[in-house]
Amino acid sequence: MKTFKVILFLIFSNSLFAQVQFEAKVSKNTLGLNEKVRIEFSMNADGDNFVPPNFEASSFRVVGGPSQSVSQSWINGRSTFNKSYSYVLMPTQKGALTIRQASIEINGQLYKTLPIKMNVTNAVDLPKDPNEEPAISADDNIYLVADVSKVNPFVNEPITVVYKIYFSYNIGITNWRELSKPKYNDFWSQNIDIKQLVAEDGMFKGERYRYVVLRKTVLYPQKSGKLEIEPLSLDIDVQVPTNRRNIWGQALMTQDSKRVSAGSKVITVKALPEAGKPEDFTGAVGKFDFTVSPSKTMLKNGESLDLNVSVAGTGNLKLFNLPKPVVPSALEMYDPIHNENVTTPLSGMTGRISDKYTIIPQYKGNYQIKPMRFTYFDLGSNSYKTITSKEILINVLDGPSIASSNKPNPNEVAKSKIEATKTFAYNKQKTTFSPIEKEDFLGSNLFYTLMTLPFLAIPFFMIAKKRKEAMDGDIVGNKIKMSNKLAKKYLSEAKQHLGNKEPFYIALEKAMHNFLKAKLNIETSEMSKEKITEILLSRKADSETVNSFIALTENCEFARYAPSSQTAIQQDYDKAVAIISSLEKQLA
Repeated sequence: MKTFKVILFLIFSNSLFAQVQFEAKVSKNTLGLNEKVRIEFSMNADGDNFVPPNFEASSFRVVGGPSQSVSQSWINGRSTFNKSYSYVLMPTQKGALTIRQASIEINGQLYKTLPIKMNVTNAVDLPKDPNEEPAISADDNIYLVADVSKVNPFVNEPITVVYKIYFSYNIGITNWRELSKPKYNDFWSQNIDIKQLVAEDGMFKGERYRYVVLRKTVLYPQKSGKLEIEPLSLDIDVQVPTNRRNIWGQALMTQDSKRVSAGSKVITVKALPEAGKPEDFTGAVGKFDFTVSPSKTMLKNGESLDLNVSVAGTGNLKLFNLPKPVVPSALEMYDPIHNENVTTPLSGMTGRISDKYTIIPQYKGNYQIKPMRFTYFDLGSNSYKTITSKEILINVLDGPSIASSNKPNPNEVAKSKIEATKTFAYNKQKTTFSPIEKEDFLGSNLFYTLMTLPFLAIPFFMIAKKRKEAMDGDIVGNKIKMSNKLAKKYLSEAKQHLGNKEPFYIALEKAMHNFLKAKLNIETSEMSKEKITEILLSRKADSETVNSFIALTENCEFARYAPSSQTAIQQDYDKAVAIISSLEKQLA
């Protein structure tokens, strides 16, 4: 009995030692607003698909990392394993903050860390190394400016706001984050896409600076009076020179941060003049042409015509309604199909809008569509202008006339009665009824079929069970299938995040990671650059494709925290698809 207890104790102890541990630790739980904290996520078993917390949602930003380390040792015949991911964080606000959970998959199970409570106080005095002190201050060498094209426009007159970062030649910008986006209350707004951020030379405060255009927006004020544009605010990571020098005498750089704001802008909007304003004015402001054109003017009974009412030019094309035609009651007019072919460059909306009406005549005759009027406010002359279309005559060649349609024709009445009699001729005066026969379920064919079906299905269940057991026993095959499935899942997830840099590169890195596991049947701990290259080349993979794969994998980690354009993200995705497709064929 005593021996049995000892055995149970040893089994229980081994089970405790074999438990998977995944935890998060921070270097300190209380810090100042200007201090940094190190957080480490560690595990005692090899895992895949690590997902860090959303640090920005927890009011922290990443200033270092992630860095990964793996260690394995054998002591007295027992193996120990440790793997960790480390980040350096900096708080973005004071107060009681919580770092959310991280997750990872270990042996097919999902593990999560516990949330960590943090207390962020006011900024504290930090010990400074004179050699590490910046030689210049970022405060006097970087500015965020909002250039407004016009501060006193009319209602619905376009203005532009261009946001620029000016910075001196001896500092560098590595990244930036939006702290608050500009709000355009009482404006219609349209952002202009900037395909690539390019640094240019320019003058600011009488001195030469470099600048980058971050955002361009076209605004149309919707009411008169003083309207405020709320500011854009950024948190910018910069590199500034220190007093230290390298062996060539060049200044060494240190990392710093700067929060900048473009400041609010007040726009004084003028109301459109009341003097001379026509009654049919609907708010069009700009320079326009107005046309009304029918698809045809001569048609037969039962035919239809399209009446196209369109306005083309430059102005607030999306912000007013087109005039509606008035047609005689003998012409049936349907609701219009509205079409817009409008682009919005920095100068404002330009293009064409139109309403297409379908009109069907009911009777023979000649009909008149009255001239239509379109009024707009011309910004060139600051006056109202009216364009009047020409009168349109519609000639319907045949069909019933309006006069004859009011008098019933005796022949037509007799004919309709005969047709009505034929219509209901199938209704019989006499019917024959038959009793409804019911068959008992007990002893029926359906009864015996349902009785024998479970016995016939037994062999199929046994075969299916054996196949499932065989599939469950194939551990290697299941791992490969799971990795292949995850590779496709994360590649699809990367495509969904093409407009969001950090989650895109996280998903892309996981897709390539799981693709290798599926194709090469190796564990995460074996994945080094040299090992992957050696195995791929031994499997007859093309050396150029292998080098591209390694380069893209390394770029995924760097690109998550470096500035990158939408074009670069799309190129990386296309490159990953092409590389995976090539390796799929070469390793088949």
